[in-house]
Amino acid sequence: MLVVTRIRTYGGHMSHLTHRLVPGPAGRIHLVEQGTGPLVLLLHGFPESWYSWRHQLPVLAAAGYRAVAVDVRGYGRSSRPEAVAAYRMTELVEDNAAVVEALGERSAVVVGHDWGATIAAHSALLKPEVFHAVALLSVPYTPPGGPRPSEVFAGIGGEEEFYVSYFQEPGRAEREIEPDVRGWLAGFYAALSADTMPTSTADAHHMPADPHFVAPGGQLRDRFPAGRLPAWLTEDDLDVYAGEFERTGLTGALNRYRAMDQDWKDLAAYAGAPIRRPSLFLGGALDASTTWLSDAIDAFPTTLPGLHAAHLLDGCGHWIQQERPEEVGRHLTEWLGSVTSGR
Repeated sequence: MLVVTRIRTYGGHMSHLTHRLVPGPAGRIHLVEQGTGPLVLLLHGFPESWYSWRHQLPVLAAAGYRAVAVDVRGYGRSSRPEAVAAYRMTELVEDNAAVVEALGERSAVVVGHDWGATIAAHSALLKPEVFHAVALLSVPYTPPGGPRPSEVFAGIGGEEEFYVSYFQEPGRAEREIEPDVRGWLAGFYAALSADTMPTSTADAHHMPADPHFVAPGGQLRDRFPAGRLPAWLTEDDLDVYAGEFERTGLTGALNRYRAMDQDWKDLAAYAGAPIRRPSLFLGGALDASTTWLSDAIDAFPTTLPGLHAAHLLDGCGHWIQQERPEEVGRHLTEWLGSVTSGR
């Protein structure tokens, strides 16, 4: 195991962070940790990295936890297998279990945002003996089962194409992103942030131009807001994200979308299964992930019977732990106190 300890300045404050490369099923897993105490595993979403937890690492460490933010398979310094099948949910769950073992622990609380929330949820579902509590940010839990994902997404949007279908076609999104990774990321982050969401109109009915859809013959970036970064994202922050993806490309990250139908097969035995471990949900009231999936939130008494609380933050978009770091830190530490006491 390679251990590299560094002191770096991120977001204007000094943090003592330990960077590690640990062995995983696909090769290596890069993680960043701070603090000592019960292990809390932090999983990012698309298109981010461990860096999206930069505000929570010191908060959790100060509260008495060993906070560990991972570069999910396909991102950053973690391994990037070529095969789409390597990005199945079952593979990503095994990565998380490997991190817990490599760090010398037997169990952990798992916290995820966006795709990381879905990975965290399935970690608690498939390996409840390892992941004894789970917090989901932005994307609520929906149990496995139902129609095949690609068929569902293909039917959304009418003449326009839903972004998931757009991402699922190999190479297509890469051709859009690669010429200007930094500009594309800035636009994507802005499109889903509360203070920079698009307000232009798409048609005669004065419906907002939704950045989750692609017009015929167009690109996803056609509806990104231009010229202004969200308040939570500095130029230096954007440099960190852009630098990672300019080095690695986006294919590893996008392959998560391309493996969804294989998940549907792999997880058939868990169709409709609830997560019984203690749980927490945090979402942004302006986030499409919470408005489109409001039925999933309503179903939490059935799907998350161990739910401690579900909080929707007013005026908040998709990037919740970066848009509202203080509130997210407070909710997480309060909840963690209830699920780790006595362990």
